[in-house]
Amino acid sequence: MMQSNMAPSGMAVTPHHLASETALSVLRHGGDAIEAMVAAAATIAVVYPHMNGIGGDGFWLIVPPEGEPIAIDASGAAGSLASLEFYHGEKNIPHRGPKAALTVPGTLSGWNEALKVAVELGGGQLPLSRLLADAIRYAADGIPVTTSQALATHSKYDELVNIAGFAETFLHRSEIPRVGSRFTQPRLAETLARLTVEGLDSFYRGPLAVLIAEELADLGVPITRQDLAAQRAKRRIPLRLSHQHGEIFNMTPPTQGLVSLAILGITDHLDMAQADETQTVHRIVEATKKAFALRDKYITDPRHITTSIQSLLDPQPLARLAAEIDDNNAASWGTGKGPGDTVWMGVIDSSGLAVSFIQSIYHEFGSGVVLPKSGVLWQNRGAAFNLDPESLLSLAPGKQPFHTLNPAAARLADGRTMVYGSMGGDGQPQTQAAIFTRHVIQGMPLQEAVTAPRWLLGRTWGQASDNLKLEARFSPETFETLRELGHEVETLPDFSEAVGHAGAIVRHTNGMLEGAYDPRSNGSAAGF
Repeated sequence: MMQSNMAPSGMAVTPHHLASETALSVLRHGGDAIEAMVAAAATIAVVYPHMNGIGGDGFWLIVPPEGEPIAIDASGAAGSLASLEFYHGEKNIPHRGPKAALTVPGTLSGWNEALKVAVELGGGQLPLSRLLADAIRYAADGIPVTTSQALATHSKYDELVNIAGFAETFLHRSEIPRVGSRFTQPRLAETLARLTVEGLDSFYRGPLAVLIAEELADLGVPITRQDLAAQRAKRRIPLRLSHQHGEIFNMTPPTQGLVSLAILGITDHLDMAQADETQTVHRIVEATKKAFALRDKYITDPRHITTSIQSLLDPQPLARLAAEIDDNNAASWGTGKGPGDTVWMGVIDSSGLAVSFIQSIYHEFGSGVVLPKSGVLWQNRGAAFNLDPESLLSLAPGKQPFHTLNPAAARLADGRTMVYGSMGGDGQPQTQAAIFTRHVIQGMPLQEAVTAPRWLLGRTWGQASDNLKLEARFSPETFETLRELGHEVETLPDFSEAVGHAGAIVRHTNGMLEGAYDPRSNGSAAGF
């Protein structure tokens, strides 16, 4: 079994080792955890382009050594032209192409807002040119194509090959790039370099915004220059759960942070410390069904929510849901929200400043649309809307779509601080629950808690089934017992991307930092 990495002065965990090293380099040169995360976010946008990019959204959870945690919602709204009438004749919002690229990307506004927080906390001293230097070099000079990128290109080739800008950007002489081949993004390199001169705000309100608005109009994307100018990241008070092992934080709507906290809040009323492997899976899966029901009833654009989401995490309603869980039978349930390609990353610096961060373009390669001059790959997060005017998730201009993204953090009762998270749509809250339960409650070593076999209730990429999927490394007895309890069980490969790329960092009470990365990814836990 792999061992977690330990370090005294700084730790970064990302799903691509080059992004981890970028963060570490910033920490070594005196940058703080927020600056290191901005740098890592820029690098991973280049080296893991099928999973995230500057044309997507992001969410931040910043936990200072002292004081209240800060959440940043860096997600964009639907364009002003993205009305129900715009999709007249469509049964659903397309998942690919210009009509899928209907929301403003928020991630750069989040980088900008996070750097303001850094300054307020006494850091934020490094210039943007330093933070984006690695990303610019990797985009201009090229990076080796990962197995993950090659497989995603292969599996989505037919639906993406004819989308504007995709083939020119992601294929090599009209062929799917081989693993290890050099992949360059010269137009994106120019855009990133331009941002170091004009500032991140240029994407929304500067000369770069003018160019991007023209590109969008030429492609028929329903987003205007005014829509770009209206985008600003929003600081939020994180949702929090009082747990017997400490206080756990997560993101507010429009994300499903509620789900991640509700699962742990429900299982906190069950005896998870003594649960065996089968009981652990069964109880978390049953709690997940309860939490998904809360999500589907309440979560949408926060301006359209009339219920206090925080109140849903009070002990009494969670205890009632826990009492409904049957240890001997699996409950029936509806359907999940499906998959989503994302990156989760964590950084903690020597002062104890901790960051849990997530960045996404929704599906693999987002909308598939790559803007011809700026080289920006645009997300398809707006496909989370629907065209039913009576629905909670009905499309409307200026409305924020539902997000599966939710970075997690905890201040544990024993004095430790933990940041953790995962990519993977419906799987994110389930993986968070698995890691927290295994490590914090059951005492499993951190790296083992991330590496150990995981499960997914819901759909994976390209599949319609909402059954319970388990990695094959679970024992035969676990498979059999779960079937006997009434779960419809399917087997995944030993190490499957379907259960997400997870990671975690723990700051111990003596200041030592411990990081664990996911062997299912191309990542690392890098410390010094």
